[in-house]
Amino acid sequence: MKVQQNDRSGLLFALAGFCTLSIGDAIVKGMTGMWSPAAMAATRYVLAAAGLSAFLVAQQGIGALRMPKPGLQWVRGLAVSVASIAMFLAVWLMPLAEATTITFTQPMITAILAAIFLNERLRLPTIVATLVAFCGVVLVLRPNFEAVGLGALLPLIAAAGMAMLMIANRAVAGAAGVLAMQVYVALTASVLLVIASVAGHLSGVDALRLHWPEWSVLARLAFIAVSATVAHYLIYMGTVRAGAATVAPMTYGQLLVAVVIGWWFFGNTIDLVTMLGAAIIIGAGLYLWWQGRVKEPPENP
Repeated sequence: MKVQQNDRSGLLFALAGFCTLSIGDAIVKGMTGMWSPAAMAATRYVLAAAGLSAFLVAQQGIGALRMPKPGLQWVRGLAVSVASIAMFLAVWLMPLAEATTITFTQPMITAILAAIFLNERLRLPTIVATLVAFCGVVLVLRPNFEAVGLGALLPLIAAAGMAMLMIANRAVAGAAGVLAMQVYVALTASVLLVIASVAGHLSGVDALRLHWPEWSVLARLAFIAVSATVAHYLIYMGTVRAGAATVAPMTYGQLLVAVVIGWWFFGNTIDLVTMLGAAIIIGAGLYLWWQGRVKEPPENP
């Protein structure tokens, strides 16, 4: 009974965490064009890095900020930076639910990158799930290519960035505690995003110029920084209580919240073809998850 209770609470923790992520995406969409996307992402990570670093130092001392495997930590920061800017732009250009749907190709992209960079064997179910998922992506992208052109590929870039983060996470697993690893990715992403913000300003593109934003923009970014940190903590707690394989399907709660928010606040509707594409992507992800559980060896007692 205790195991079942842990599983149940773990699923609820993970579901709450994934749903909270959609709230942050909705707030970003509500700030379309109000500031440079790189500056918004940089502010979000600078605030998160400051808060998490203070907490880490209070718990473990200043020495805890020394990064193990620094090269891979910067890869993690770069992956998060690319994913953040791409997702900010994606929700600005596309309906929230459709942008979120396409990012669910991340598990398939992760499996492909793991085969390339970690020499993991690319199994037939992974190949099948990947091909099927990208058929779904084509269906979801169909109307968006007509409206925004190549910008419709931004959610795929965000998914690829998060997949690269997953690969780098595996490579540095065990090098430090969970809190320290969150601090390292926030710190490195902050530096890279600040550099990207300055580069965008110097490019001369009006949309990328830096200026002092309205206070409401900074307030909303602060809320996103806090809510994203809380979301990742909830997902971590869910994983600890129930296991990564058990809570993995809860990620699709994020899509349901995105659909409701997109419809309620932004008037976004989803046509039948897009719904079919979303169902195909989700089905491919669940198939890949199920195959992973089947192949997973039993744990030692």
